[in-house]
Amino acid sequence: MKTVLTNKNISIRTRRRALECYLEPILMYGCEAWTISKQTQKKLEATEMWFLRRMLRISWTAKKTNDTVLEEAHTTRLLISKIRKRQATFFGHVMRREKLENLVTTGMLEGKQREKLIEGLADWLKAGKSLEAIEATKDRKKWRTMIANAVKQGT
Repeated sequence: MKTVLTNKNISIRTRRRALECYLEPILMYGCEAWTISKQTQKKLEATEMWFLRRMLRISWTAKKTNDTVLEEAHTTRLLISKIRKRQATFFGHVMRREKLENLVTTGMLEGKQREKLIEGLADWLKAGKSLEAIEATKDRKKWRTMIANAVKQGT
């Protein structure tokens, strides 16, 4: 894909679409089950910027800010938002199903607990507490509205 993504004869819009179609799905494989910490989020954002810099043939030693690179690429940071949207959609599906996946996702099984997916989603959706997010999943229309609002805010 390097030859396509770095080809100056192809418009930046087309190269961005190729990036979204071919590389982002590979990068985001299984992201519905990830727990995104601040460190993971920074790595994902750095990866997104690395792709754009490679596409625009901007050296990592060039003193260009990320905002300048985003401006040149005619885009904004979308990767984290896409991942969070996929997580929220999957989470709503799992919560409405009320099976084993529900217990695992909410952390109701015994054993060592790690940061729950729910807490990260509740923060992203601005739902306050994780219980509010769980309750919102029962009403599909309300849940979809919450997801759409979070995506619009670009958080």
